[in-house]
Amino acid sequence: MADKKVEALKIIEEGLKELESPKGSVAVGVQKLSRASNLLDENDIYVWAEIQLGNPKYVYCIGELLNKMLKEFEKTKIPIKIYDKIYSKDLEKLKEAGINIDFILTHTFCELKSREATGGIDNSIHILEEHLPYLKKHRNDSTLYLKDVQEHISYIKRTCHAYLTKLYDRLKFSGTISSSFDLLKDAVDNRLLDLDPEIAEQLMLAFKSVSSNNKEEWSHALATCRRLLESLADKLYPANDLTINKRTFKQGQFVNRLWQFMNDSIESDSNRDLAQTHVNFLGSWLEKTNKLTNKGVHDDVSQLEATKAVFHLYLMLADLLDYLDPSATKQSIKPQIATASLDELEALLNVRRDVAKAIVIARVKYNGLTLEQLKEVKGVGPKTLTMAQEVFEFN
Repeated sequence: MADKKVEALKIIEEGLKELESPKGSVAVGVQKLSRASNLLDENDIYVWAEIQLGNPKYVYCIGELLNKMLKEFEKTKIPIKIYDKIYSKDLEKLKEAGINIDFILTHTFCELKSREATGGIDNSIHILEEHLPYLKKHRNDSTLYLKDVQEHISYIKRTCHAYLTKLYDRLKFSGTISSSFDLLKDAVDNRLLDLDPEIAEQLMLAFKSVSSNNKEEWSHALATCRRLLESLADKLYPANDLTINKRTFKQGQFVNRLWQFMNDSIESDSNRDLAQTHVNFLGSWLEKTNKLTNKGVHDDVSQLEATKAVFHLYLMLADLLDYLDPSATKQSIKPQIATASLDELEALLNVRRDVAKAIVIARVKYNGLTLEQLKEVKGVGPKTLTMAQEVFEFN
């Protein structure tokens, strides 16, 4: 099952890239959505995609139901909508075809699929896209009208993108691709978000970078790890002129300072030795890679090296979590959504802690946050959006 989810995530990313490209094909995006949702057993989304692709198994059933609704519309002279009373035999046919009526038959769906001028239920997204250049030149072809077809394609593109994004977020950020490390990562991320959102955000950015296919991103991940350790050392064991067991603790000696903090704070010999081992490993790797990145050499930094450094960073932080002092954390005072602390998001937006955390995670995903992106965060409603516009600045 894990292999299916990995393959689905790859297909979803390809679909989003296709839809977000100015020259991308909506039909290809819908095909990607169909394949991914089928792999993930998301039957409702799969059926929606197959209807847009013109699959007769689903189009015929939906077409019959829409015809009945149109006849009812002609009798009542009221706008098309989802009727509370639908013939039971029709429901049985749709159920056998695997169609969820509540999911598929929204007002917009019914409106667009029932009008001949839009292409209706019979014309797939492939046909609509292929015919669009002709309509742009001639405006209509006796049945299809440019404005109506453009509205139909826009609806399919918008809805397809929403479904792809929903699946992407579920796979990428909700732990559906699970492993032992995911359990550790979620625990560390959540605890750090409570203790120091700035450091937590750096950590999530580093993890995001090592997952990239771009070699420069791997180097950036290591640079982020180094900045994170320096920030952590500044908070836990500030630079000083002491010398302890031949170790000094100057500003640039962040490994020594973290090592000494552990020596002073962790009473258990085994826990202390393990934590210090992680710091020593990170220090040697980061020193080596820092010299390379300062020279602009990125090819010598492998994804494996970067991933090992990030993983050891998570392990080290897991060792330290019980010893981090919340009172030492640095609070952001800038009234910008991109830099606000977890506490500020929670207090100023008057939202639950888990919603504030979701906003921070979205901020990492988008390398900032716009109002439109904030709207997509789970738990953010109209009141929160209005308040956010009043108290924060956006990208």
